Amino acid sequence: MSDPLGILASPLTILVRQNAAADIRAIIDIARANDAGRIIVGLPVNMDGTFGSQAEKVRNFVKELRLIMPLPIEFRDERLTTVQAKQFLQSTRKTGRDTRYDAAAAALILQSYLDDALPPKEEREE
Repeated sequence: MSDPLGILASPLTILVRQNAAADIRAIIDIARANDAGRIIVGLPVNMDGTFGSQAEKVRNFVKELRLIMPLPIEFRDERLTTVQAKQFLQSTRKTGRDTRYDAAAAALILQSYLDDALPPKEEREE
């Protein structure tokens, strides 16, 4: 989830996969409860830039979601975000603690989108 100004991303929750219908309902409920303006979906692109079977599963799920979800949905390359999240969390937390790498990776995906979408500082009215 991002802040209202679209500058900072932070983890909100982790959804445990059930089935497509339940997952879509959960995403819609979260989007409505948080007055979301769009949904950014991490796309698991292979390291060589190709799309494998997991990326196709994500694309097919998003096709179903788009049939019901009134918000814009955009893909974002998620390569290495879990690695980045693990490194970040390990550097900021004591060892032995349970960390939510997937939630942190999702925040990194959204932050990357927000960083690219935000106009340069000299163009923003502050």
